[in-house]
Amino acid sequence: MKIEEISPEDRVISEWERRRYRPKPGEPELPPQLSDLAHKSTDEVLKEINRLPFFMTELDETDGEGGQNASLEALKTLAYDGEPDEVATNFKNQGNECYKAKQYKNAVQYYTQGLDVECNDDKINSALLVNRAACNLELKNYRMCIEDCKKVLLMDENNIKACYRAGRAFFAVNRFDEAKQVLQYGLTKDPENLSMKDVLTKIEEKENQIKAAIERKEKETQLKQQQELVLASAITLRKIEIIKSSRPAELLEDTKIRLEDPLDYESQLIIPAMILYPTTDEFDFVAEVGELSTPAEVLEIVLQRPQEWFEDPRHKNFTLKSLECYMETVSGGLVKVGKKAPVNKALMAEQAKAPLFDNGLRLYVVPKQESAAWLGNWNREVALAKRQM
Repeated sequence: MKIEEISPEDRVISEWERRRYRPKPGEPELPPQLSDLAHKSTDEVLKEINRLPFFMTELDETDGEGGQNASLEALKTLAYDGEPDEVATNFKNQGNECYKAKQYKNAVQYYTQGLDVECNDDKINSALLVNRAACNLELKNYRMCIEDCKKVLLMDENNIKACYRAGRAFFAVNRFDEAKQVLQYGLTKDPENLSMKDVLTKIEEKENQIKAAIERKEKETQLKQQQELVLASAITLRKIEIIKSSRPAELLEDTKIRLEDPLDYESQLIIPAMILYPTTDEFDFVAEVGELSTPAEVLEIVLQRPQEWFEDPRHKNFTLKSLECYMETVSGGLVKVGKKAPVNKALMAEQAKAPLFDNGLRLYVVPKQESAAWLGNWNREVALAKRQM
């Protein structure tokens, strides 16, 4: 047998039908004011009941047909019935109930209505202000909280709550000096106030964190400047020239020349390198090459390729033995570098000096069988012009 589940809506309707008043023979009919409800649905009944101010769960200011809800208007008028201090106190009490229920926005409205009464009672007004400040603190309306606390202290210089809440609000917006001043003032009125002491401790901790962060940043900046100075000295002492082109290779943008020991100018320079194969219009990029490395050592790295690469007719002469290495000189010419000589020999040479281009090593690699033709086609003027492109 299949059991069908009854929805909550159907269950409510069934309960309403079960409890609906049905007069027995001889019993009176429903009172006139309730007789209309007997013929309405559950939703219609609940909507009607909601219009009664005592049962309201949502605001309904109409008579059900778009007119004014006279009962609600009467309540509004009643709210302002009494002496100003009584009206203001009533709004304060309603705000307090909302605050307890964490309905902070509603509480702010009640406290504001209480202040609008202008009851001229400093005690009541200061309570409304300091309570509204508490709500704005919870709502993170720190400026409003601070303003209310200032007004309270002008009326009551001994108001500890105003000092505490203003201190927290100043702390929240990183106005530490003002936070400390108002909290320390509060402690002159209540030296044993643990809440204010706790906020002062948190401010001190935050200030120490910021101070430590600033000192750490300053040390990092000083260290970086020192490393840059040592690197510049190392390059100058080696008499290495660096040529900056107008359009450096993208691969060189994220890599930099550096010292193996950043604070020792005598340690080995580590240089990014572009390995160019002009006869096949190809290239390799090696992020770090030591200045004491030889072209042969660099070639051993780049020639670690799959066998099919060497089977390509273009690469038939790409062997360590048959390849020759050249570097471009400052004057735009070429200089052949020994495969077993460290690259810094060409960089530090007095004659036919090879520079770094955009802080990177530029090494041309050509098969011996094709080197004569390639060298014959090299144009010094074109090479120099390319540096400006």
